[in-house]
Amino acid sequence: MKKSPKFVDLFAGCGGLSLGLENAGFHPIFVNELNKNAMESYLQNRLSIEPLLSDKRFHEYDVKKLVSDKRINELKKDFKKEFKVDCDEGELDLLVGGPPCQGFSGIGHRRSYSVDKIQLPSNHLYQDMAWIISQLNPKIFLFENVRGLLNSKWTKEGKKGEIFKDVLETFKSIGNYKVEHHLIYSKDYGAPQNRPRILIVGVRKDVDTSFWEGELKSSVANGFLPEPTNDSPNLIDVLGDLVDSKFEYGGETKIYKKEPLNAVQKALRTTPDGSVLKKGAKLTEQEYSNHSNTVQERFQYMIDNNGNIPPHLKTKKFAQRLLPSTWDEKGPSITVCSLPDDYVHFNQPRVLTVREWARLQGFPDWYQFDGSRTTGGLRRAGDPTKGIYDRELPKYTQIGNAVPVKLATEVGLHLKKILQGQKV
Repeated sequence: MKKSPKFVDLFAGCGGLSLGLENAGFHPIFVNELNKNAMESYLQNRLSIEPLLSDKRFHEYDVKKLVSDKRINELKKDFKKEFKVDCDEGELDLLVGGPPCQGFSGIGHRRSYSVDKIQLPSNHLYQDMAWIISQLNPKIFLFENVRGLLNSKWTKEGKKGEIFKDVLETFKSIGNYKVEHHLIYSKDYGAPQNRPRILIVGVRKDVDTSFWEGELKSSVANGFLPEPTNDSPNLIDVLGDLVDSKFEYGGETKIYKKEPLNAVQKALRTTPDGSVLKKGAKLTEQEYSNHSNTVQERFQYMIDNNGNIPPHLKTKKFAQRLLPSTWDEKGPSITVCSLPDDYVHFNQPRVLTVREWARLQGFPDWYQFDGSRTTGGLRRAGDPTKGIYDRELPKYTQIGNAVPVKLATEVGLHLKKILQGQKV
């Protein structure tokens, strides 16, 4: 039996990318995440997978602390001791990272600040990631970020795309990697949302890729990324079993009211030990927002009128959309973000619960999230003009920031084939 390939996850958030890689057979040996709630979400769901992650040697909150010769050298010694991974001999299989993307995201600019992107510290973390790659020498690295990175400018007077050019050149400058990039859409890889992401993949030059040269099985990023699976499910298939006809605003559904109704729901209700959560089993994170009567009226009107809102019920909020129970021929048209109140449930006048939000990202129901349910204002957005860069990450935001699990699984399966020298 081949041993599980080992990986390091930087800027890991609550663990969507890691979970997908784990589903593909990878094993985590180190995690970095600045936010304490997101880190706790990550760690508490991996106690049985790799308990050593809770050891302070194998997790780090501030990537800047990792970017020091002393810390990185200690880490390499610990990898060799505990996991039999010798980085100096090139034995680390994979390093992944998605530096915070609010500075590049259109959604992130809903609160407009007079601060250029070049002034935001979080917009330079890709340089730290590149340095860590150069030190840990993984066989493959994966960088992921929002589509907005492709057209972003450092300053108002800058050139479109200059940030991405700098990012790409930084990773290429590491030197001993073949580097490819591609804009992918999560819906093409089985996620029930569109969610475009820019992926940069580097394969170390001594990794044997001759098995695909001249006979590519994937045309995406010159074979470094998988072909689309085109198997994204409809929302009714993802969420239908969670619908509680007797739900109450401000209340909570604490047990499953139905058996899983299809293979998608069965998979989401399957626990790590392989059992399926049945009707009557405990259900978590199914709490309902306490909407006002006016909001309830607006949402019900939207359900009854194909998403339209009458003039007397319109607000200055960001445009709210009614989620369709089934997609049209173009497939998923939404992108899960940090604001659940952007979307209205397809047949109940309310926004989605944390559990439903998590399902849209592909998190199974056993996966738990640390922190408050939601928050707002400066606590969530920060204010760079006042030097406030820290953001609270309530559960909705943690989930919204995550990489869709199914996308991560498909990428992981593909990268594992490259590592094992199989045709892709």
